[in-house]
Amino acid sequence: MNHDVFITCAVTGAGDTTSRHPKVPVTPGQIADAAIEAARAGAAIAHIHVRDPKTGKGARAPSLYREVVERIRASGVDVVINLTAGMGGDVVFGSGEEPLPLNPAGTDMVGPSERLAHVAELRPEICTLDCGTMNFALGDYVMTNTPSTLRAMAARVRELGVRPELEVFDTGHLVFVKELIKERLVDDPAMIQLCLGIPYGAPDDPLTLMSLVHQLPPGAVFSAFSIGRHQLPYVAMAAIAGGNVRVGLEDNLYLDRGVLASNGELVERAVAILTNMGARVLGPAEVRQKLKLRRVN
Repeated sequence: MNHDVFITCAVTGAGDTTSRHPKVPVTPGQIADAAIEAARAGAAIAHIHVRDPKTGKGARAPSLYREVVERIRASGVDVVINLTAGMGGDVVFGSGEEPLPLNPAGTDMVGPSERLAHVAELRPEICTLDCGTMNFALGDYVMTNTPSTLRAMAARVRELGVRPELEVFDTGHLVFVKELIKERLVDDPAMIQLCLGIPYGAPDDPLTLMSLVHQLPPGAVFSAFSIGRHQLPYVAMAAIAGGNVRVGLEDNLYLDRGVLASNGELVERAVAILTNMGARVLGPAEVRQKLKLRRVN
C-alpha cells in the first residue's frame, strides 16, 4: 500500500456531461474556480480540459486555456496545473458501409505542434500524453494517437521542461510507455496514469489493475482511477495497489447514489477514504519534489 498519496482532480473533461449535471464547469471562470475548489479540498493536482463556452463541448483554443491558467495562478491557491494534450486526436468515421468521408461533426485531427500549442505558451508543470489509439465509447469515434505523433509530442514536451502524464488505457499503451522511456523521450521519474473502466480499454477489475501495476517500468510514479460508480472505490484500490488517486467530474458525476457531486466534494470524500485507511495526503510542494517538477508559476 502507498501511505503517502497525492490526489489529482479532473475537473471537467470533454465528454457530453454538461446536460446531465449543472455543476460541470464550462466557462474558463467556472473551470478555474473548480480547480481552486478542488485544491482547497485537498487535491495537489488539477487536471484541466477546456470547453467552448457557447456549446459546452470540448475545445482546445489556447486562449481558453490561458484564461483558466491565469485565473488559477492569480488566485493565490497553490495547485499543480496539469493541462490535457489529448484534444486534436479525434476521428469519427461515417457509419455502416460508408466509413469515408469522416464525420466532420466530431473529427478533429491536427499535428503535434498544434496539439501542444497551449502547453508551449503556458508551460504548465504537467501535461497529458495519451499513449495509444483505441475505440472510445460507443459509435464510430476513435481516439487516435499514432506512434510517430506521440514520439514527436513526447520530445517537444521534454524540450519545454514539462512533465508528461502518460495516460495508459490498455496493456499495449504500457508497452509504448516503455519504448518512450527506453528512447529517453521521458525523464525520470515516469508519471503514469492507469485509466480503467473506459470502453473499450482495460476493465476495472482488481486483477486487471494489478496486472498493469506489475508491468510498470521501474521507478515509475503511478495513479489509477475508474469511471462512474467505481471512481470512489478506486480511491482505496489505487492506494492499496501502491499508487495515487484521481477523482473529479470528468470521470464521475455522483457523490452517492442519486446525489450529484461537486469537484470539491469528490476530493473531500477521497481525502476521508485515504486518511481513514491510514494514508497521508500529499500537498503540491511535496508532489513537485516527488515528481521533480519544474515550477513556472
